[in-house]
Amino acid sequence: MTALKDLLLRQIRAQGPITVAEYMTQCLLHPQHGYYTTRDPLGTRGDFTTAPEISQMFGEMLGLLVAQVWADQGRPTPFTLAELGPGRGTLMADALRATARVPGFHEAMRLHLIEASPTLRKLQSALLSDHAPEFHDTPDTLPEQPLFVLANEFFDALPIRQFMRKGTGWAERMVGHDSDDLCFGLSPAAPLAQLAHRLDDTQEDQMVEICPAFAPILSALSARIMAHGGFALVVDYGDWRSRGDTLQALHKHRFDDPLAHPGAADLTAHVDFEALAHAAAPLRATKLTPQGVLLERLGITARAQALAAGLTDATLQSHVAAHRRLTHPQEMGQLFKTMAFYPPTADAPPGFDE
Repeated sequence: MTALKDLLLRQIRAQGPITVAEYMTQCLLHPQHGYYTTRDPLGTRGDFTTAPEISQMFGEMLGLLVAQVWADQGRPTPFTLAELGPGRGTLMADALRATARVPGFHEAMRLHLIEASPTLRKLQSALLSDHAPEFHDTPDTLPEQPLFVLANEFFDALPIRQFMRKGTGWAERMVGHDSDDLCFGLSPAAPLAQLAHRLDDTQEDQMVEICPAFAPILSALSARIMAHGGFALVVDYGDWRSRGDTLQALHKHRFDDPLAHPGAADLTAHVDFEALAHAAAPLRATKLTPQGVLLERLGITARAQALAAGLTDATLQSHVAAHRRLTHPQEMGQLFKTMAFYPPTADAPPGFDE
């Protein structure tokens, strides 16, 4: 039994079941026992690997996209370059290396990172020390100036609430206990105004997920971009609309029971991009675009060929496999989706359809 599981069982016995959102929050961000607050979760020693850790090409393509949007919007100076949930800082380091020769970009840039994990902040500070990053717990403390945002696998880790349809009402999925084990249960069903529109496309006992954190985060970003210019790019797994139970746990690179190892496993859920688009209004949203399609449009194959010219044997094979993993429909290319948000007065970012 993990230390956090023991604490949760005691809390639930004393106070009753908790929501899935509260369970996720405790598991990921508990000050002493939370998954993100106590470890580096990435790589072979962690529980999962993200696109920036697979190849430098991912961060390079996104960095050059940001630089192009910055140029298209008149090269504002100064501007905020922000990343939500930067991991080890790998994506941003690759993006900044790729943009080093873009005239005026680094001189105008002020780097800001939204990161809740003290462990990851230390890694990001060390890797990005040349760019003097400033850290924030939430986006609402970002400067009031043009804002260009990257968010790769950030929104999937935000706590969700889950509701099961019962007639014209919704029963919330809760975390309770059965003796010394955590278990799922349901609250009494009741009408829910924010899910009234889902009565049209769901049936009895189907599940819908909502993420309460979307609204304040997107509102803070949207306010700055509407007032000063910029854009936000989201890369994550999910789809246009939430359907079914997508809560999942990863433990030592394997799928796990979400209730089995609280605090020791990563918890995520698929992103509802429709909800993101609504939360970002009045910013415009691009069409939802598969990661592989966007990377190909941005020129990743040409970059891959250039890098391959100096490689041989196992190193070349690894490079080819990384390109495939990022772009191929049967790998990350289709599973991960991308969407950009931008001012109504600006053109859609390169690589996207309006």
